[in-house]
Amino acid sequence: MATIHLPGPGRPNVLIEASAGEGILDLDADTVIDLYKEHGALLFRGFGADAGQFRRFAWTFCSTAVFNESPGRRPIEPEHNIHTVDGGVGEFSLHPELSREPWKPDIAFFACLSAPRRGGETTICDGVEMVRALPEPVRQSLAGRRLLYIKPTWRELCQYWLDTPYPTEADLTRPTRPGCPYSFHRVHGDVVRVFSRPVFHRPMFTDAPAFGNFLLFARFNNGRPDFPVLDDGHPVPEAWLQAIRATGETIKMAVAWQQGDVLMLDNSRFMHGRNAIIDPGERLIATFFGYVKFARPDAEEPKDAPWRKPGFAPPLPPELAG
Repeated sequence: MATIHLPGPGRPNVLIEASAGEGILDLDADTVIDLYKEHGALLFRGFGADAGQFRRFAWTFCSTAVFNESPGRRPIEPEHNIHTVDGGVGEFSLHPELSREPWKPDIAFFACLSAPRRGGETTICDGVEMVRALPEPVRQSLAGRRLLYIKPTWRELCQYWLDTPYPTEADLTRPTRPGCPYSFHRVHGDVVRVFSRPVFHRPMFTDAPAFGNFLLFARFNNGRPDFPVLDDGHPVPEAWLQAIRATGETIKMAVAWQQGDVLMLDNSRFMHGRNAIIDPGERLIATFFGYVKFARPDAEEPKDAPWRKPGFAPPLPPELAG
């Protein structure tokens, strides 16, 4: 029987270690779900999971997978939505997966198929602890505020959501596809889509406020201080962003990968990132992002959200559509 170590100082995740000969598919799913709901981050070690076992384990808990157009992810089992992590070797700032979109997945799975000897650790950070640890002036300034995600559109996307590639002003006020998460506006002649989320949100399985959005990745990886913006249309002040980043640096934990490890994160509560990769030829991490069968959807989601159904795939931007 596996040994379960609950979170402790310096380790925000549950650590589940295999007994001799035990596979990850031998674990009791209800026990895993209970630990996941309570703690939000589980690291399974010593089970020797391969790609097929990882896929079966992830799908045990999910009803469908997320639509993820992030570039640089190589397919492993694409028919089951198993891909590598994003390409490149640089450090990644803390973020929940796909927090730049309204269909942020419930859960994030990672599996180590080949472990690097050094570097390339995946970092994790509890968004609930992040709120608690922020400097009081920054926490007070952000409390009750919202973020606006303002993004462009293109003809195929307008057709998908608005039922016309060339929307009129009247079309912009009435999205036709059920569960549309956007409002649409014309800015300097171009149609943009907008959705909004609280800076401090409520995760799926706890009432404590959490920080988990695209701010850090946008600013420190993409060089975008203007996406997302605050609810008044202004960028988040640089001093606040630096304070948030510094707080994350003090409380995040690095997972030093061992081959066969599986990491399971509540994407509504935990953020993840990575340390710089020293030798990309050594490191192979598989990913799966999905929507759990036992979900408590956020009140911010539209009723009967289309991304919780199989087959959800809005048109890709022209530069990615090929």
